[in-house]
Amino acid sequence: MYITYSPAYTIVPTYECFNRCTYCNFRVEPGKSPWMTLSEATKIFQDLKNQNQIVCEILILSGEVHPNSSRRQEWFKLIYNLCELALKMGFLPHTNAGPLSFGEMEALKQVNVSMGLMLEQITPKLSENVHKYAPSKLPEVRLQQVQWAGELQVPFTTGILLGIGEQESDRTRSLEVISRIHQRYNHIQEVILQPYSPGSQQSYDAPGFDPLQLPELIAEAREILPADIAIQIPPNLIPDKQWLIACLKAGATDLGGISPHDEVNPNYPHPKIEILKKDLETTGLQLVPRLPIYPQFDRHLSKEIQTKVQQWRHNINNFGD
Repeated sequence: MYITYSPAYTIVPTYECFNRCTYCNFRVEPGKSPWMTLSEATKIFQDLKNQNQIVCEILILSGEVHPNSSRRQEWFKLIYNLCELALKMGFLPHTNAGPLSFGEMEALKQVNVSMGLMLEQITPKLSENVHKYAPSKLPEVRLQQVQWAGELQVPFTTGILLGIGEQESDRTRSLEVISRIHQRYNHIQEVILQPYSPGSQQSYDAPGFDPLQLPELIAEAREILPADIAIQIPPNLIPDKQWLIACLKAGATDLGGISPHDEVNPNYPHPKIEILKKDLETTGLQLVPRLPIYPQFDRHLSKEIQTKVQQWRHNINNFGD
């Protein structure tokens, strides 16, 4: 049985974010985080090309600038230019920059192979506590993004965050909503089941999600979600090898983008690929690299980007051998 991962590198245009989620270990106050420059990104990309280890995905992960901010257009242009630069230098960009306007998402589709946004949870009650000061975390805002991605035929990744105050029934409802949207638009590549894991910068005071609950939840998700959606789990947030394997046996098939540093969960380093491979091989599971776009979605890309993807698909298949 094959388990996939994306050889990735994350760049952050800015850590500043107008949301204040109490469990966040990523954000910096607006105005206190320098923005990445294209020259800085060029150096990073060139260094990646010069190293021996393969990297295909550039995850462009940004804090959010308020939609009404005078700097919103400048922020969006930076993200667009970073995606364009990544493509030009031979990488495949995947953007997760929070909720976008329909026009912003439509523009970014031209310079990305896929995009993503966590749904987190469908229940509005989280707006009374962990999302009280995070207006872009309203369920209707997140759901609109997933639907717009479908209308635009953007290959998309979404997911739910576990252990932030939701009930088991909320998790079920969130998965059911994702399933319904995908059945209408057929655009969701993966659903991430991400356990909340306490970090050193947050204000939220609660224990992390118990990873022992994950296999059962994964099995439930596998029943709810269409078979063509991959279930993704982050291996750095499931530190026990046996429970990670139990999650894979329960129906998870992907470990996501594995890069040198997890920007969202900086207290939890990603495991080494070589170690993961050995751990999985002992139970008959084979870890193989993939692209940030699945083959069935290639047709939604421009011809120019399709050509780049096909070149990478050939290279990564050889690398996987």
